[in-house]
Amino acid sequence: MAFLFGAGSGGRLAWLLATILFLTCLFPGPLLAQRVPEKLAYSLSWLGIPVGTATQEIVEEGVTRRITSTARSNDWLSAFFPVEDVIVSSLDKSGASFPGLTRYYRMRIREGSHRRDREIVFAQDRGTASYHDIRSGERLDIPIAGTVYDIYGSFYYVRYLPLEVGKPVSVHVLDGKEQRDVEVQVLRRERLTTVFGEVNTIVIRPMVRQEGVFEGKGSVTIWLTDDARRIPVRAQTKVRVGSVVATLTGDDP
Repeated sequence: MAFLFGAGSGGRLAWLLATILFLTCLFPGPLLAQRVPEKLAYSLSWLGIPVGTATQEIVEEGVTRRITSTARSNDWLSAFFPVEDVIVSSLDKSGASFPGLTRYYRMRIREGSHRRDREIVFAQDRGTASYHDIRSGERLDIPIAGTVYDIYGSFYYVRYLPLEVGKPVSVHVLDGKEQRDVEVQVLRRERLTTVFGEVNTIVIRPMVRQEGVFEGKGSVTIWLTDDARRIPVRAQTKVRVGSVVATLTGDDP
C-alpha cells in the first residue's frame, strides 16, 4: 500500500499502500481469489485527523498486468504540505507466480518540497535491472538473482501465499539500487471493524524501509481479510510524530 506519507518524508504513502502488500492457501475454505481488475480506495489519517486519500489498482493490459498506487493530500494539508505520489508497476503475466514477473517500475513522489522520480527496467532473463534517476540523470545497471519483484508486485505475490501465524515468509525485492530479501512477519489473527462490517483478519508486517508520504520510522502493519480475497483493509505506520493509518473505504471489481 503506497499510502503513508513520507521518504524522509518521501514515498511512504506509496509504501504503505504498497507496502499494502502479499499471499494460494492451505487454510480450509475456498481457494484464494486473485481478482483482476481490482481497485481499492483508502482514507488516510494522522493522529486521527483526515489528511488525504489513496488508491491501489491492478488491471490486465494484454500480456501484462499493471499495478498503480496513488496518494494525495486533502485540501487543508495541501495548503502547506502538498502530497501527490504515483507508483506504477508493470508485470509479465507469463511468470510462474501471480501477479507475474516485474518488467517495469516507476516511482514519482511529490511531498512538500521533496521530489523523487525514478524508474527501473527489469531484464530478469538476463539477471540485470537498469536503474534511472530521472531527476538527477543517474543510471546504473544492477545484477539481480532469482525472481525479483518491485515492492508492489511483491505485495500481490505475498498476499496470496499460505500465511501461518508465527511463520514469516520472504520475497526478493528491488525498488532502488540494490536487491534485498524482505521478511514478512505473520503476527496474529484479529477481529476488526471495517467497511464490510466486522471481519476476521490476518495481521502481517513487511520489514521494509518505506519511502513516500508520511515516511515511516518503522515497518508497516497490515490487516488482510482472512478469506478468499485477502483484501488489505487497514495499514498503519509510525512517523516522526504519531502514526499514519490507511483505512479501506471501498473496493471495485
